[in-house]
Amino acid sequence: MPRVDPEFNQKVYETVGQIPKGKVMTYGQVAAICGAAWAAWEVGQIAHYGPSELPWHRVVNKKGGLASGFVGGGREKQRALLDAEGIIFIDDNVDINSFQWHPELK
Repeated sequence: MPRVDPEFNQKVYETVGQIPKGKVMTYGQVAAICGAAWAAWEVGQIAHYGPSELPWHRVVNKKGGLASGFVGGGREKQRALLDAEGIIFIDDNVDINSFQWHPELK
């Protein structure tokens, strides 16, 4: 389990839970919104232990890359879930410029 305080974990859960279908956020973006811009790695670790009903497949790296350790099937599973939501890929990465969600701009 990542060594991050429970309040931060809860903020991550709330943020990830708000990512709309057909959009993605980066680990660093989630971390920054939750008050710890340095904690992108920790967000990835939280994803491994967080509630399974959250849309963790909508969280990608800063280049739109998928998680090799994505729970339940790695990159292939994550890509299949994103494909089903209409996310477009350039090579093996999400088209981050088109599909990144910016809740701070809402």
